[in-house]
Amino acid sequence: MKDKYSHAKREHYGRRLAAHLCDQHFGPQPTATLDGPAVLRFTPIRQVNLLVVQQLLAQWTAEMGRLRSPYFDFEAPDVRQALTQFMNTLSRRIRLTRGAFEPLLARAVADTLGVVTDPVLTFEEKLLGDQPTATAAQLRDALRYLDLNKDLFAEFVDSLSPDAPLERDFLLERFRLHQEATYKGHQLMERLVAELSALLPLTEADLWADGPVRAPAVPVVEAPRPAPVQAEPAQTAEPVRVAEPARVVEPVRTAEPVAAAVSAAPAPTPVPVQNAPQPSVAAPTFVPTPAFVPTPAPVPKPAHEPSVAPARPLTGASPTSVPLYEKLKAERSATAPLSETLRPEKAGATLAEKPPKVESLREAISINQRFGFINELFNGENMEYHTAIQHLDTFNDPESAKRYVTQDLAAKYDWTRKEEHVGRLLKLIDRKFA
Repeated sequence: MKDKYSHAKREHYGRRLAAHLCDQHFGPQPTATLDGPAVLRFTPIRQVNLLVVQQLLAQWTAEMGRLRSPYFDFEAPDVRQALTQFMNTLSRRIRLTRGAFEPLLARAVADTLGVVTDPVLTFEEKLLGDQPTATAAQLRDALRYLDLNKDLFAEFVDSLSPDAPLERDFLLERFRLHQEATYKGHQLMERLVAELSALLPLTEADLWADGPVRAPAVPVVEAPRPAPVQAEPAQTAEPVRVAEPARVVEPVRTAEPVAAAVSAAPAPTPVPVQNAPQPSVAAPTFVPTPAFVPTPAPVPKPAHEPSVAPARPLTGASPTSVPLYEKLKAERSATAPLSETLRPEKAGATLAEKPPKVESLREAISINQRFGFINELFNGENMEYHTAIQHLDTFNDPESAKRYVTQDLAAKYDWTRKEEHVGRLLKLIDRKFA
């Protein structure tokens, strides 16, 4: 498929659409700015918004990497704590002007088209990045930034050995074979083109390698393409919150925007991009948290019997089967209690090895963790996430809090196959009542 479509025309359309949407939003108010929640609601296509956030995190990682100096001990506990606090505080002050936001949006639109037209390149750039090796856990963590065509990538990651680091070339070749055997992107491309065309006219022919170019490119200064965020398992970093604006001016668009918010992973959080250059900073190293209830790797299908992933809307939750609270209830009778299964500390662990106690779940959940919870557990609904976390903070004992998670919330949001994210939330509850 990648030979059929032109990479240059994808970027050309991305610049045109970014300029068009920014004209609508910033035209009446040229000095307006966007905060984190506004970025995640800017377009009705959730994949575009997620890729903008990924670029922000990638640029912030690069900025933080330039802060380190050979004259100071950046690994000292108090220095690491201070850096984490600085990152968390700054992440609540995201402010993007049009000049900073438009190139990010143009790149996100082009990369969204690339998710469908060239999945192998998307796997290489958005999941692997520049790292020479990767584990299944690292790749799975990077899936948080993919909404479109996510099943194709998730099925491949689930088929990998859960712990062993794998070489980059091996992963690329194996994914290419997986994509050729299972991927049918025609209907997906039709739906994406229809959604984009509702914002700015587009046909598949406009993207063909030998097709026409609809209009001259809009002169937009494009920012350098950042290195993708290297995914790591969830961290135990200090809390980060993106403050909701008192009033957000939405862009004029023909489809209802998708609400979402930024949540949690170990990758450092984004530095606000402004007209003036930002100081360089570097992210501290976080302690990774293991996956809690790994999903069994599916048996690979023969190449001569390709399976086609069922078509699904570009937004919304994936199909589910047995509710999570029923599954956990059944497992509890045959195995150890879920709280014991998910508890990371071993019985003989020393106090220094245990994660620190937290006083409030709302304050303990970092920006990347919050983004993951909202994205995976609350269907992108920021306010529903905040309501649930505030209610969890009112419980006086861990058993009641865990029942609320595994029964009430799991039934309400149908958390089937969400054990990994539920496990992370339960671990935070354990830390609060430790």
